[in-house]
Amino acid sequence: MEMPRLIMQNIPGRIGLTTTPPDLKMEQPQADLKIEQPPAELEITTTPSKLTIDQTKAWEDLERKHVFKRIEEGAQQGYQDWLAGMARTAEEGDEMMRIEIEGNPLADQARRNSEPEPIQIGVHFTPSFDRVKIAYEPAKVNIEATPRKPVIEATPNKPVVNYTPGSVKVDMLQYPEVKIDVEYPKQK
Repeated sequence: MEMPRLIMQNIPGRIGLTTTPPDLKMEQPQADLKIEQPPAELEITTTPSKLTIDQTKAWEDLERKHVFKRIEEGAQQGYQDWLAGMARTAEEGDEMMRIEIEGNPLADQARRNSEPEPIQIGVHFTPSFDRVKIAYEPAKVNIEATPRKPVIEATPNKPVVNYTPGSVKVDMLQYPEVKIDVEYPKQK
């Protein structure tokens, strides 16, 4: 005897997934920044330099003297000549007083007083460099700087965040199914 046979047919279920990815947009605006640098306080004081050149002695060596110097030298020379003249007159008086001693003092004095002094020719004076006096005081500079701190104002901006969450959609594409059939044996 033959038994009836069971025929099972299984149809699996199928699902479909549709996904939407999440979207994240972030933007960070720069901070509002205001910087101000006040200038430093600067104070500069200077003492000017001083250059002094004294060439009086060099000019005097070239016989280019100031009028006051010439007057002073003339007065000194006059005084010296006056003293020399007094000494000469006294000496000549002493010679005349001793006329009885040999010689002819009157003729000797006349000859001495009538002869001019010899003139020096070709004497030149060139001043030396050490006759010029140079004095120099350098300039003095005093600098006082007072720095000032910068003024900084910063306002931070919050980030801008746009977030769209993702999603998953589930669709049933095919429902599962089980079919059972009974097959009977054929009778003969």
